Amino acid sequence: MSRIALYAGSFDPVTNGHIDVVRQAVRLADKLVLAIGIHPGKAPLFPADDRLAMLQETCGPIAREAKCELACITFDGLVVATAEKAGASLLIRGLRDGTDFDYEMQMVGMNAAMAPELLTVFLPASPMVRPITATLVRQIAGMGGDVSKFVPASVAERLKKRFAKS
Repeated sequence: MSRIALYAGSFDPVTNGHIDVVRQAVRLADKLVLAIGIHPGKAPLFPADDRLAMLQETCGPIAREAKCELACITFDGLVVATAEKAGASLLIRGLRDGTDFDYEMQMVGMNAAMAPELLTVFLPASPMVRPITATLVRQIAGMGGDVSKFVPASVAERLKKRFAKS
């Protein structure tokens, strides 16, 4: 039986922090499902199709190198329901610091109550990517700053084009 892991997030945009988690996650699973959460009350910078494309172009080569199947999907419900639908037995969560840990522990408790068969795996961020958040990347890019240290080159180019339009 293959081990399927699900890593959910907004990925708006994909950052080097996300890439760091993916590099670790592909070593744990035979298949990694990257799931973009779609929330009607939120207005993302990039539409879901663009975020799916960014995930495929940046994470696809990493998964192939690790011989891990990669799937990129969207979802608008509970992560545990999405994991069940994908056949995942692992939920992947990246941790940058203690604040992330406290929040994620609450989520683990709630998810475990709803889906006790799912195991949450925390993957610590590498030191170089710990300060990176998609929110800060969007803010820096929106003010004309250089985000090339925080995102893959293709994502930096998309951000540059996106903010050139506004």
